[in-house]
Amino acid sequence: MASKEGGGDKAKGPQGAGDGKEKRRKESILDLSKYLEKSIRVKFAGGREAAGILKGYDPLLNLVLDNTTEFLRDPDDPYKLLDDTRALGLVVCRGTSVVLICPMDGMEAIPNPFITQEG
Repeated sequence: MASKEGGGDKAKGPQGAGDGKEKRRKESILDLSKYLEKSIRVKFAGGREAAGILKGYDPLLNLVLDNTTEFLRDPDDPYKLLDDTRALGLVVCRGTSVVLICPMDGMEAIPNPFITQEG
């Protein structure tokens, strides 16, 4: 009986430790604080892209963007962006659909290094 009770105590012990682990697990793996009040570009699952000023975020990667602009897609090819944009204003982006976050400062398009260039 004593060993079962001890096992029960051990089960409670890890649960207590689990509470501490839960707090650590809920921390975001990204440090977005350096991008607060700066322009970022966000890509979403499904191909949508938007850019705006990061006003806030949480550990689940939900984002609050201000002065947001959505980059419209080609109706024939949903992963191809057009030059057209749509102003959205203040938006909340659900973290589960965020695929990529990048700063607008210093971002530039480069040619694909994996495509062989024919000369």
